[in-house]
Amino acid sequence: MSLAPQGPPEVEKPRPPLPPFTQASAIEKVRAAENGWNTRDPERVSLAYTPESRWRNRSEFLHGRAEIVEFLKRKWAMELDYRLIKELWAFADNRIAVRFAYEWHDAAGNWFRSYGNENWDFDDAGFMRARHASINDVAIAESDRLFRWDRNAPRPADHPSLSDLGL
Repeated sequence: MSLAPQGPPEVEKPRPPLPPFTQASAIEKVRAAENGWNTRDPERVSLAYTPESRWRNRSEFLHGRAEIVEFLKRKWAMELDYRLIKELWAFADNRIAVRFAYEWHDAAGNWFRSYGNENWDFDDAGFMRARHASINDVAIAESDRLFRWDRNAPRPADHPSLSDLGL
């Protein structure tokens, strides 16, 4: 192990769109987050957050990317065939509020639709430094699913929004 002094930490490139948000840039940020989460790639998703990001997800409290990655690995190992839709609720300066719904099934084949709200806080470089999520799960029949696009692709541009679906 070298004890030589290290240079300054590498600065990450900004993640546009950047705050302060407009309605258009907030919508763009929300869709980018949705597309990222629909990859179900914990490492990739974690890069949207600051290295020291703080989360509250349901009753779990996380700090930093490593904890986010481990949380997402556990989540997507249990929530199979996950498909998510996010929708802008409100925005101001460096904050965005969204509502969302996602569908998934457990290992026994039981389907669920999870509904929730998130409050996001961004740094000046467009990384999320705080995420507060409240989520409720509702059991649904497989025939009641509404999110049926290819699970290996983002939601198609012409797929209905949560509002269009009456959710």
